[in-house]
Amino acid sequence: MAYKVSIVIEKDEYGYYAYCPELPGCQSQGDSLEEVQTHIKEAVEIYIETLSNSEKQALQNKEILTMILEVKVA
Repeated sequence: MAYKVSIVIEKDEYGYYAYCPELPGCQSQGDSLEEVQTHIKEAVEIYIETLSNSEKQALQNKEILTMILEVKVA
């Protein structure tokens, strides 16, 4: 079964950090964008495998929306 989850990726001077807001504690890192994407995909797959059927059902019903908001500060 396929699941859709949100992934947030942040870049800093050490590389890339990724996490999944729907799955508390599911996170990874990598030296490149490609590496962190591979690592977080693996982390999500392993995490979902550990969930009960009811937890998997709840995950399918959860939706997190993201957006970019630009604000002006005086």
